[in-house]
Amino acid sequence: MRCPFCRYPDSRVIDSREVEDGQAIRRRRSCPECSRRFTTIEESLLSVVKRSGVTEPFSRSKVIAGVSRACQGRQVDPDAVAQLAQQVEETVRGLGQAEVQSQDVGLAILGPLRDLDEVAYLRFASVYRSFTSAEDFAAEIRDMRSRSAAAGSPADSDPADQLTAHPPASDRPPPVGVS
Repeated sequence: MRCPFCRYPDSRVIDSREVEDGQAIRRRRSCPECSRRFTTIEESLLSVVKRSGVTEPFSRSKVIAGVSRACQGRQVDPDAVAQLAQQVEETVRGLGQAEVQSQDVGLAILGPLRDLDEVAYLRFASVYRSFTSAEDFAAEIRDMRSRSAAAGSPADSDPADQLTAHPPASDRPPPVGVS
């Protein structure tokens, strides 16, 4: 590392510490030429390649926004959403790649979101996996039930109950003002 004071091309590391939840390293350095000290911060950049081919920096706030949108109207603690976003970032960084596909980010969100709130999971999965019909929802619910049964613990709330809580449209009276 070049000294910012005398421009000497080398320096000695005195101390290194992780900062920003381990996403950067702060190094205290000393120049052997002028003996002055300076600090550098080294960050690992993580880029996301979107479906369109556009590359942009990974953003934990975008993960929080997407999950929060799926959790809208649900009793989900914002701290739990922030923790989920941190877990997603750690998972994606753990892949060891400088560039990851947006598909990988979505997959990293689905698992923890299923554990956090099943209805929010269904909402997120419906957009992420491009559900086109009620059968897509039903298939996902069946999959959730089979995973729950395989784990040996019944689900606390059954998301399918919300789909069947209302009678089919043909059994309901027409809305007021519609003939």
